[in-house]
Amino acid sequence: MRIDTNTAAVVTGGASGLGKASVFALAAAGVKVAIFDLNAEAGEAIAKEVGGVFCKVDITDEDSVVAGFAKARAAIGQERILVHCAQTSRGGKTVGWDKSAGGFKRFSTDDYAYSILGILVASYRVASLSALGMATLEPLEDGERGVITLTASAAAQDAQIGQVAYGSGKAGVNGLVLPMARDLMDLGVRVNSIMPGIFATPLMLAAPQPVLDSLSASVPFPKRLGKPEEFSSLVMELVRNSYFNGQALRLDGAIRMAPR
Repeated sequence: MRIDTNTAAVVTGGASGLGKASVFALAAAGVKVAIFDLNAEAGEAIAKEVGGVFCKVDITDEDSVVAGFAKARAAIGQERILVHCAQTSRGGKTVGWDKSAGGFKRFSTDDYAYSILGILVASYRVASLSALGMATLEPLEDGERGVITLTASAAAQDAQIGQVAYGSGKAGVNGLVLPMARDLMDLGVRVNSIMPGIFATPLMLAAPQPVLDSLSASVPFPKRLGKPEEFSSLVMELVRNSYFNGQALRLDGAIRMAPR
């Protein structure tokens, strides 16, 4: 897809981490960007910096997402680009020993459902609502109207202990990609996902330094955490290269996660 100053994009989770890096990469290419996030202070500041618009959006709430798209489209136009990075989930083992309870404890169905809603259902919600708007656009070269990039995880393929909800939710995100790409093929809307490994996001960098050092050493090469800018670089390639469609791509320095 050829992009210019008339191109609009929506980035969920755009106030921090991988989403923030994607916002800056898109803006640097001249794209008008709407940031969907719950962090209004950070989101407003980034939107001001890039000349975009901030929309306070809860991805787990249908009305909130619909309102976010309406605000974004009124401000910058119908998006041709969606980058979905936002998520919410809970962790825990399927069954594990709970010392405080003096017995075994099961990861509750409610906690599992919360995670699937925050990862998989939210991905479908945001992507399908964006595609509905993209369908109204005039086609570009090859009949292309838009491109959707979802964020899965290396955990979609080798989730660790305590990631039963996260891993299966992210695997579900990858499972959305091909059927959704096929659903949208006659509309000229492409769908892909990225599976990042261990990246230097604010959440990850909050870990103690010895933990970060151990994680870095576990990456085959390069022996460090991924940079958010490396994620956004792949986002931009998926936008520009129209032959990428229906793909789930690992971006992980060749790491394969151990059980724990």
